[in-house]
Amino acid sequence: MNLHEPGFVRLALPREAHDIATIQYGLMADPAHPLHGLYEQADVAALAEVWHRSITRPPLASYRVLVATEHDAVVGMVAVAPSEDEDAGAEDGQVVELMVSPPARSHGHGSRLVQAAVDTMRADGFTHATWWLPSTADDLRGWLQDMGWAPDGVHAAAEGPTGQLKLVRLHTDISAA
Repeated sequence: MNLHEPGFVRLALPREAHDIATIQYGLMADPAHPLHGLYEQADVAALAEVWHRSITRPPLASYRVLVATEHDAVVGMVAVAPSEDEDAGAEDGQVVELMVSPPARSHGHGSRLVQAAVDTMRADGFTHATWWLPSTADDLRGWLQDMGWAPDGVHAAAEGPTGQLKLVRLHTDISAA
């Protein structure tokens, strides 16, 4: 496969941490983003350092960062890991983060990233996957439900930059090929 064709998803390279951070920082600028309250305290260099560590020194091999590229540019990413939920078993993986740059949306990158995340978790031996979303992310939740993810009835609250953030957990069976 030609690495320069549109629509390619692969493991992130250390040098792409800055690209991922730039996407994240840009998304945080949106007042509707759940982490917008941290936008003014954050900077691309600090975010890039975190992503570089995630790529180069994950705590386990099953912590992965994948990127979507369009031609030579990183336009999105997804991070997966073993689930850290209290009710999780060894067979449970989790999508930790998904981001697609707004100009690259509606090009299929999000769908490819979700499928690559599922394939990666399945290859690592996970048979079930979860994903925590802000309760206000109705469009994302609806899109994921169309892809086979469903709420499992578990809710949580997390401390966000502007107070409590209500979360909803989605799940899906990834055991089938």
